[in-house]
Parts: sequence; structure tokens; C-alpha cells
Amino acid sequence: MKVLKATKTNITTAAETVKKGGLVIYPTETVYGLGCDPLNPDAVQQLLTVKGERNKPLPILASSIGEVDKIAFISSKGKRLATRFWPGPLTMVFPRKPVLPDVVTLGWDTVGLRIPCNDVALDLIRLAGGLLVGSSANRSGETPPRAVQELSRELKNMVDIILDCGATAHGMPSTVADLTSENPKILRKGPISLQELLDALAFGN
Repeated sequence: MKVLKATKTNITTAAETVKKGGLVIYPTETVYGLGCDPLNPDAVQQLLTVKGERNKPLPILASSIGEVDKIAFISSKGKRLATRFWPGPLTMVFPRKPVLPDVVTLGWDTVGLRIPCNDVALDLIRLAGGLLVGSSANRSGETPPRAVQELSRELKNMVDIILDCGATAHGMPSTVADLTSENPKILRKGPISLQELLDALAFGN
């Protein structure tokens, strides 16, 4: 495990680690994330081992809407909300495409995606290939960390690289909204409210 300042050189090093199947911890605007290549089943399985007991799909971060489109079927409402809230702390759940390994979704036919509003995270995702697992950097049952200092010692010792960029902006996980039906449904409360989503959709009509 290496703790590195989030410089351009170190972000590139972390991205190369991801492409080789490694695990990295990195900052977003919400909390610190634990990531790997979502298209590498072995890396995802290793990440799940690190996370501990889990029964829901792993969220994915993307560098662009085009990358999201590679692994999920995006509804017209989802695209409107993406235009309004991405990059930002909104994870939207869409039907997955078959290209996404089953281990990522734990057998579910949906996947949660977002584009983060954090330059370090975006550079890392782009350099790593455009997609990155975006699970919070904590073992199951622990509080998601807002800074590297809040990472558990156990978790630190189970990853390859940690990118340190100070405290996160929001300090709370993203809003998770289900976009698989007619109207969005909040699965996890976060910085963006259901009313903001509905207002954005109404404004878009």
C-alpha cells in the first residue's frame, strides 16, 4: 500500500495500477472511493473480498455519458437528469448491458452510475479507461471516509495505492435514484433531493 499525494504523476500511476487489475482508493466530491476496473472480473472479486459482506450491485463511476452508455441502457429522463446533475453527487440506476460482468451487479439486472465532480477522480477514471468501480472506501458496516485519515488500518493494507487529496467537499454519499421506471425513486438520500429531480424533469418538458 502506498499513500500518494494526488499529483498528475501519481494519478497516472494509480490509473496504470487499475489497468493491471489493482485496487485504489481515491477522492470524490462525496466520500473517498474504493475502485478497480469494472470490466475485470478478477479485480472486482478482489474488491468484494476487501469490502466484506455485500448484497447489492457495486456502483460505477464514468468519465463521460458516452462511457455510461457502453454498460447501461439510459432512459430519456436519465439523460435529462444527467445533463442537469452530472458531474455531481447523483447516482442513477439503469438497466445494465450484458458487457458488464455479473460479479459487478451480484446477479442484479441494474447498475448505478454517476460522473463525479472531482478533478482527481475524473482524471483517474479517464486514464484508467473511462470506467471505475465507485464503492465507498470502507468495509461493510464502517462509516464512509471523508479523508484518508478516516480509513481503517485494515482497509489501507488491502489496497495497492491511496490517492490523498484532503477532505472531500460534501462528506456524505451521493443521492441514489432508480431510473428504471416511469418516475425517479430515491433509494438513498443524499445531497440532491427527489424534488430537485422532479423539478429538473418538469423544467425539461
